[in-house]
Amino acid sequence: MSGLLVALGAAVGASSRFLVATRLDRELPWGTLLVNVAGSFVLGVLTALSLSESATALLGVGFCGGFTTYSAFAVQAVERGPRVGTAYAALTLLLAPAACALGFWLG
Repeated sequence: MSGLLVALGAAVGASSRFLVATRLDRELPWGTLLVNVAGSFVLGVLTALSLSESATALLGVGFCGGFTTYSAFAVQAVERGPRVGTAYAALTLLLAPAACALGFWLG
């Protein structure tokens, strides 16, 4: 059952990420940055709430795993070149863990 919950959550998360990214990603990948930071925040909250195994599979692993994206982040950082790509990577690596910590604290 957990596998199905992960798949369902991932389908919703990945679809949501696609909608946000296609609307906001232009010259700078604001959409990808937003989904990675927001997904990290949500995962922090969910972790603090100590949800059931099923809820964690659906929301934590499935939705947050599908919503956030390391692969697009990595490609976008490389595509922007050394200066802008490094700034984008640094911004993501600062904001996402901070958002996760804030979510955990608030949860």
